[in-house]
Amino acid sequence: MSKICVIFGAGEYYAGDPMVPDGAYVVAADGGLDHTRQLGIAPDVIVGDFDSLAGHLPQDGTYTIALPPLKDDPDMLSALKVGWAAGCREFRVYGGLGGRIDHSISCMQLMALLSRHGASGYLYGDGLIVTAITDGSLFFRAHPVPEDGRMVSVFSHSDVSLGVNEPGLKYELRDGTLTNTMVQGVSNEFRDNVDATISVNHGTLIVTFPIEVALPKVDRLHDFDGGIGELDTAVSKLLVR
Repeated sequence: MSKICVIFGAGEYYAGDPMVPDGAYVVAADGGLDHTRQLGIAPDVIVGDFDSLAGHLPQDGTYTIALPPLKDDPDMLSALKVGWAAGCREFRVYGGLGGRIDHSISCMQLMALLSRHGASGYLYGDGLIVTAITDGSLFFRAHPVPEDGRMVSVFSHSDVSLGVNEPGLKYELRDGTLTNTMVQGVSNEFRDNVDATISVNHGTLIVTFPIEVALPKVDRLHDFDGGIGELDTAVSKLLVR
């Protein structure tokens, strides 16, 4: 089983307290440190340029990676890289959605980045979780579904995603093709006490599902090479001076 990294960002936290599994590696990304303090959670690492931190800067003696404000990698990507370097391949991210829409889109892009390197990422949002899968499947065990239903949506992050299957959902797509300009996969539903799978043979899917549903079992069709890159602590070389 992959080591789990729990990341606290500066975005919205909504209802309910974040869950930190025993033995998880905890990273506070910039203003996420405010949230760990409020929750009484001690992060293993603090990383960021601290432009979104409302409270005081980290105390001496804490493991802090200070980044320049004029950098290429956003704080969340840096936090993912820290967790990756610690051996984590499953990432649960709180505070990565809500607030600025550009930050939310950025975090969704990062879920796709993780999936394309054989890792799993989960963004916890307002009643939902956002994840991504590349060349593989997400298996959701049967569970009770309320009468008003709960939406599960599937989008192609790749230009084209081939061999998309959704057995067990209300609309059972079979061997479908989705593109990144199609919205056919929006507003599907789980069926009451029926196992469901979302899979893609070739491509990357962004998937949203209800927060009360257990995290899926992930299977991949092949091994993935490489990583998500080294931690970058330098000032951006793209700046116009």
